[in-house]
Amino acid sequence: TSGSALEIFGILRRVVTPTLVRDGIGDLEDAEVVVLCGAYLHDLGNAVHRVGHHIHGYNLANGILDDLLSKVYPEDPELVLRLKAEVMHCIFAHDEEVPCLSIEAGCVKVADGTDMAEGRARIPYKTGKVDIHSLSALAIRKVEILEGDERPVRISVKMDNPAGIFQIEQVLERKIATSGIDRWVEVVAIERGKEIKTIPS
Repeated sequence: TSGSALEIFGILRRVVTPTLVRDGIGDLEDAEVVVLCGAYLHDLGNAVHRVGHHIHGYNLANGILDDLLSKVYPEDPELVLRLKAEVMHCIFAHDEEVPCLSIEAGCVKVADGTDMAEGRARIPYKTGKVDIHSLSALAIRKVEILEGDERPVRISVKMDNPAGIFQIEQVLERKIATSGIDRWVEVVAIERGKEIKTIPS
């Protein structure tokens, strides 16, 4: 997720000013730190429980971020506090029901939605969980973050069969809808080399 979040951020920063920079909190490198930390820690709450994990993660990350950011910015405790708040927003807002209030959080959220290739379904599938979630994830072979033509960010989802569309509609689309960066993102579903769906259509 971290790599995808930074890829999305790298494309978007060329067409829109990151929220952290716009609000005078920090520079582009600071914004990248927020995206990286937010993406790396976004699922930390799963250590407690899947239900409400974005809330658990917010709480668990508190001390980690104090320690980490104070080492990166030892001379600027005020900046540490501000960046910590931005990272915590990324963690909290990665849930599809929570609207993102920053470009940085939107990048983390959409990147999280792209983490849906076949590997995520192998364990539940092998342990007997055969449902549309596992079958659709097994159908997806590769997800790529690219520069788009119609919109700056193009997410290419390559799949073996149309079952993968379920993952796009139920996972990725829902994340994009509340990401705050939806106007700059397009998704293309490709089945065996042929485009079968584009979002927005």
